[in-house]
Amino acid sequence: MTEPAEILDHDLPTDIPDDGELQLEERHSLRRVAGLSTELTDISEVEYRQLRLERVALVGVWTEGSVEDADNSMAELALLAETAGSQVLEALSQRRHKPDPATYIGRGKVDEVRMVVEETGADTVIFDGELTASQLRNLEDRVKVKVVDRTALILDIFAQHARSKEGKAQVELAQLQYMMQRLRGWGGNLSRQAGGRVGAQGGGIGGRGPGETKLETDRRRITAKMAKLRRELAHLETARVTKKAVRRRREIPAVAIAGYTNAGKSSLLNRLTGAGVLVEDALFATLDPTTRRTTTDDGRVYTLSDTVGFVRHLPHQLVEAFRSTLEEVAEADLVLHVVDGAHPDPEGQLAAVREVFVEIGADHVRELVVINKSDVADPLVLARLQAREPHSVVVSARTGAGIADALVALEADLPRPAVEVEALVPYDRGDLINRVHEYGEVLALEHVADGTRLRARVHADLAGELEAYAVDAAR
Repeated sequence: MTEPAEILDHDLPTDIPDDGELQLEERHSLRRVAGLSTELTDISEVEYRQLRLERVALVGVWTEGSVEDADNSMAELALLAETAGSQVLEALSQRRHKPDPATYIGRGKVDEVRMVVEETGADTVIFDGELTASQLRNLEDRVKVKVVDRTALILDIFAQHARSKEGKAQVELAQLQYMMQRLRGWGGNLSRQAGGRVGAQGGGIGGRGPGETKLETDRRRITAKMAKLRRELAHLETARVTKKAVRRRREIPAVAIAGYTNAGKSSLLNRLTGAGVLVEDALFATLDPTTRRTTTDDGRVYTLSDTVGFVRHLPHQLVEAFRSTLEEVAEADLVLHVVDGAHPDPEGQLAAVREVFVEIGADHVRELVVINKSDVADPLVLARLQAREPHSVVVSARTGAGIADALVALEADLPRPAVEVEALVPYDRGDLINRVHEYGEVLALEHVADGTRLRARVHADLAGELEAYAVDAAR
């Protein structure tokens, strides 16, 4: 009998052929992905038992791209699993034209996964994709341990990291949307109706009649809970909308910091504004948006908002549930798109984030690419990214390198007030001068006997207030 390791170890070519069938041995094999086992050498046995980490095996299906692309995807899945509090024991990937509709990796390969589970003692198998209800049921029936997919894993991480009332409600709504699509019965438990002669089944008086199946009851309860959460979110959104309306009325430019998870968005916000928000080397450390008010070198006020990180194949349920939060990006005047210059595939990060931009309607917003982590990135990679993204700056949010250049580029991209005015403002209307400094752009200023003479660019509302002191009217 062939040993499992011999079945699973294969050297695969770097690219899938455009035409023709895959070689039989490659198509019928699982490949071990090296180097993705979580190291726990620095904690004691007692600490490990207290942590009670889930022991997981990772499984992916590689349908396109190179071996490096497949390994990067599995490495990201391993980071997600560890962020969720799991110990990664093994990672396997299979090369196929498309996932199997019944078991995702093919019926024969499920047995090999079960052998790996038995060898390693894993109690959970995580698949690098979104599984249907039937695939989940078929896999759990045969693997005999809990099976979850990438979407459920990300939802679990969001649930752990949500802190605000709004964030928790958004995550719960996303989880319920996910569960709604995967309600399934085990045996007759969820499909049994109480009706007719039910005495033998324990129904008895009050249990007769057509009734509802357990599945229908669960679906109805989930639907009602989702409606309640949507009402709560609409109520919680009111305060943020009010603050946003004030900023819009004063025409304060809004800048959103967006990008891939763990690219350094919160570190950049802290470096630019001294906001003091949580910075953690973990995926999805930031779920609740943070907005800080700051000024340019010439005194113009604008706001900077940190947003939730994106990831490849971000679950649709999360995009829907967090739509109100993601609107911070779509309604911004400028997006600072932060990318991790030290990541193995920064171009893939850029593409994944821009896919989400399209989904939330933010693809029209002006974008400044901020290539972060220059202190640990390969200079050749940084040069390649700058050549690919001409409108970009290279920074290190950790050391502060390049931050001055980023601020110059940011201030140059901020929208400028539309109306140019020239006015002689009396000294008793210093409040107007102050607002011109705060919300406009002063081009020239001179103190004369009758007041302050200035030439500035301001927004329409402020221009209307200054009209009474226009130079022509003053004469």
